[in-house]
Amino acid sequence: MTASSLPQKVTGLMPGVIADLEDLIAIPSIAFPAYPEEPVHEMAVRTLELLQDAGVEDARLMDVPWGYPPIYGEIPGPSGSPTVVLYAHYDVQPAPESQGWSTAPFTPTHRDGRLFGRGAADDKGGLATHLGTLRAFDGKPPCTVRIIVEGMEETESNLEEFVEAHPELFECDMFVICDMGNLRVGEPVVTTALRGDVSCIVTVSTLDHPLHSGVFGGAAPDAMMALARLLSSLVDDAGDVAIEGVTGGSWSGATQSEEEFLAGAELLPGVSLIGTGTVADRLWAKPSINAIGIDTTSVSGSSNVILPTARAKISMRIVPGTSPDAELDALVAHLETHAPWGAQVSVERVKAAPAFHVPTGGPGDVAARAALVEAFGSEPSEVGSGGSIPLLQTLHEACPSAEFVLWGPEDMDQARIHASDESVDPEEIERMVLAQALLLEKLSARG
Repeated sequence: MTASSLPQKVTGLMPGVIADLEDLIAIPSIAFPAYPEEPVHEMAVRTLELLQDAGVEDARLMDVPWGYPPIYGEIPGPSGSPTVVLYAHYDVQPAPESQGWSTAPFTPTHRDGRLFGRGAADDKGGLATHLGTLRAFDGKPPCTVRIIVEGMEETESNLEEFVEAHPELFECDMFVICDMGNLRVGEPVVTTALRGDVSCIVTVSTLDHPLHSGVFGGAAPDAMMALARLLSSLVDDAGDVAIEGVTGGSWSGATQSEEEFLAGAELLPGVSLIGTGTVADRLWAKPSINAIGIDTTSVSGSSNVILPTARAKISMRIVPGTSPDAELDALVAHLETHAPWGAQVSVERVKAAPAFHVPTGGPGDVAARAALVEAFGSEPSEVGSGGSIPLLQTLHEACPSAEFVLWGPEDMDQARIHASDESVDPEEIERMVLAQALLLEKLSARG
């Protein structure tokens, strides 16, 4: 297969690629606890079959101490050719009715030029991109291809432990992480920075036991109110993180306009954006903080009492170049010293996942950008990601010399990953299949 014939070959493959993606969307492979296990195992088996049919004859479900199995396989390339590791994941986020889907989330639906369904973009669209890439070479790519498809990316991942236990499986010249996307359909980008994620659970206590709110209210402190005051101290009036010792910066690459961000975020009428700086600064170069869960008495179970204890789980996204342990230390120190009224505070550290910066300028990066130019017809921009993929640091430690390219079909403008009405543009998948195939050609030409 020559680079000049790849576009026509890829176009001819797309009906089959999209049909397979539709089949995969229909499998509710939610790997979170309390969800059925059978669909996740069904998805693993179906993914394995598709990879084997695409030429990864030795693809197999790998043994892991716990959780759903990753899928691994290798297609040897010509002697002396580079080695590329392709990554995607087969699990998806939950899709509860409360999210407000306009179509059934696990019924693939075509509308307005897009394919809707949970996982259509994140990351079954990435998996479909890898299948199309392998089929573009009839299962015989011009370089050695190793593929790893994770089964628990959206929940507590077991893949980092697997990589640490089997680093030899991940020796390569380049990792291709197909779990990203462009800002807008048809406008190529490469992702060069991802924020990290640190989290903790804070418990605030003020009383030995509940008290009658009429008899004691006004003098005895309420733990829930104390927690609310503590949480509000984490940000300033503009909404920027207000924790001493937490690092922030600015973004110099491509950005979204506020209008584009608002179109995807869909704030309620009258609600304003938070933070300062450009949208890109706020999403990719500055920390952000959220209370992602609160434990207290429910409204339906409430009575006229002052609450003695309340707790919250706090997640803070941190920027590249920072130490996750140091950033978490700063968050914990703030929580321990800012509670009102002498309330007692205890903090349980939960996670300290590092941010990741993708070095640019290497031969693989140059080849990837050239492939995007051919596939999309324009020069790629650089963007960041507010999300976190702790696996990347683990892969870097397993193979320090390897380059990374982070891309995929999940356009930020309309894909709505993790939300209702998730979707993908099939033409974006086609362009990404072509870009990945061109990348393999260019890497093999370099030897």
